[in-house]
Amino acid sequence: MALGGVLITVGALLTFSDKIPLIGRLPGDIFIQRENFSFYFPLTSGILLSVILSVLLWFFRSKY
Repeated sequence: MALGGVLITVGALLTFSDKIPLIGRLPGDIFIQRENFSFYFPLTSGILLSVILSVLLWFFRSKY
């Protein structure tokens, strides 16, 4: 059930990310746009998400 809740939350964040400030637009996120090509790599956003999830999982694991 927890995994389902996480997947729903991540899906909602991806769907509404253009309306949430600073998600996907952090300094360090790589965005390259050319004439017929655009490339986006959310480096800083991915690192931040990883740190937040690691802290949350550590907290819940140490509690039980």
